[in-house]
Amino acid sequence: MFQLFLRARTQNFLRDHFRGEQVFRARSPERDAETDRTRIEAIMLAIENALHAAEREQSGLNRRVEDVLARAAVTFGNGDDEYLEREPLDNHHQDLFDKEILNGQRRLKELGASIAHFKFIKAAMLSRFPEYRPPMGGTN
Repeated sequence: MFQLFLRARTQNFLRDHFRGEQVFRARSPERDAETDRTRIEAIMLAIENALHAAEREQSGLNRRVEDVLARAAVTFGNGDDEYLEREPLDNHHQDLFDKEILNGQRRLKELGASIAHFKFIKAAMLSRFPEYRPPMGGTN
């Protein structure tokens, strides 16, 4: 079977080569435009997905940090000398809350920067390809 395939390919090659004709076919402009649009759409979709994922993470993390701040305020107490009379277990919880709050705020800062970068990339893409129109139902 391989020999039949090879023989057919060889015959086609020799026929085309010795005929002296070089056939060049270009795609239609409509097909080229569709290919370009598909490429741009893939990039825009990736940017949109990354942007929405970062915004969802930021929203959820912001709620959780606010919750931890509220719980920390409850364990902190409201007396002037609360820190002098606080139980060791309360101190331990307060330290854990502090660590969670710092980690959450650090991540919120990182997410804010990432979201700004994604928005910049999206704006740059739209300025470089002004003819691009998102598909119906797409977000932009």
